[in-house]
Amino acid sequence: MNEVLLAKYGELALKGLNRGSFESALLKTIRRRVSAAGQFKIHKAQSTVFIEPLEERCDIDKACGLLKNIFGIAAINRALVTDKDVDTIFGDAAKYLADKLSAAGTFKVSAKRADKSFPLNSMELARELGGYLIEQFPDLKVSMNTPDVNVVVEVRDFAAYIHTGNIEAAGGMPAGTSGRAAVMLSGGIDSPVAAYMMAKRGMDLCGVHFMSPPYTSERALDKVVRLAQKISNYCGAFALLCVPFTDIQLAIRDMAPEEFFTVLMRRSMVRITNIICAVEHCGAIVTGESLAQVASQTLDAIRCTDDVSEFPILRPLIGMDKIEIIAAARKIDTFDISIEPHQDCCTVFTPRHPKTKPKITDIETAEEGINGLAQLEQNAAKAFTVKMLHFSD
Repeated sequence: MNEVLLAKYGELALKGLNRGSFESALLKTIRRRVSAAGQFKIHKAQSTVFIEPLEERCDIDKACGLLKNIFGIAAINRALVTDKDVDTIFGDAAKYLADKLSAAGTFKVSAKRADKSFPLNSMELARELGGYLIEQFPDLKVSMNTPDVNVVVEVRDFAAYIHTGNIEAAGGMPAGTSGRAAVMLSGGIDSPVAAYMMAKRGMDLCGVHFMSPPYTSERALDKVVRLAQKISNYCGAFALLCVPFTDIQLAIRDMAPEEFFTVLMRRSMVRITNIICAVEHCGAIVTGESLAQVASQTLDAIRCTDDVSEFPILRPLIGMDKIEIIAAARKIDTFDISIEPHQDCCTVFTPRHPKTKPKITDIETAEEGINGLAQLEQNAAKAFTVKMLHFSD
């Protein structure tokens, strides 16, 4: 039987005059990803991308799994292609779905007729096909609300397609259609989720990771690399920029009040990321901050952080609680990696009693007392190393 995959648009279908650029980006991503499953013909029509195998060795199951993680696709149908003939549709539906219908107790039929020249309208096609399937499978009962099998027939311009409903996909906007940003990626739970959420909105991302050897280990860095790999499986090529941060942390520890350590380190990270943004052609910074989750994420502390940034700081998790963030981390398969017990630089030199309502003037005074801080930041911004991660099938 001739099976194809139908990838349905989400909000992309609502775009206006610039819709073509979004579709082009989506098709480019689909072609690159599904090539790992074989050679496919890929084309678009009626807010749907058709993925048709061109050779016997094409792995439809694998291609379907790959499509589920592509931003810009809201749903996928694995469908049988058949002629636009009533008798052919009925016979092919019974054959194609025989295993599912034989094992089911209830079913319903949904029909969509895009080709208005087809002799039956949608309601007539659904009713007639339902009657035929009951004749072929006498034990079946109709259930319009909670059927075991939902038989769907779509009559389109060039063929009819039979399937059993939508497979949920990633949704969002195609990768690279909403600009580029640098995500401050730690080894924790939050920042990988923040990266995923902004990638889902179509952002092209690079990661900025601050490391503090010998206080942080190679295992801690490996943990972040594996998190970056998970992100790249959704957004494609992902450059992880690893910045040495030890000298700055030691300077802050030795020359600043302990209660300001966290905010001072955060401001320093943001200044360094600003420099990297200019080099990497990024228009924003993404962080995993959630309001009031820790001392550096109070409104006053956030204001102190924003004060030193030339670029907008996007915080997609700002209104989420930890339970919601953990659920999202589990969904994208980063949670188990994030909770591995390897320290990152954010947990080094943590103050015993951090200031939760810092004033910008006090923070600026503390920074003035750190000799050579600006030069240390410049040095760190130039000393990063890059690890390139790519989509892994």
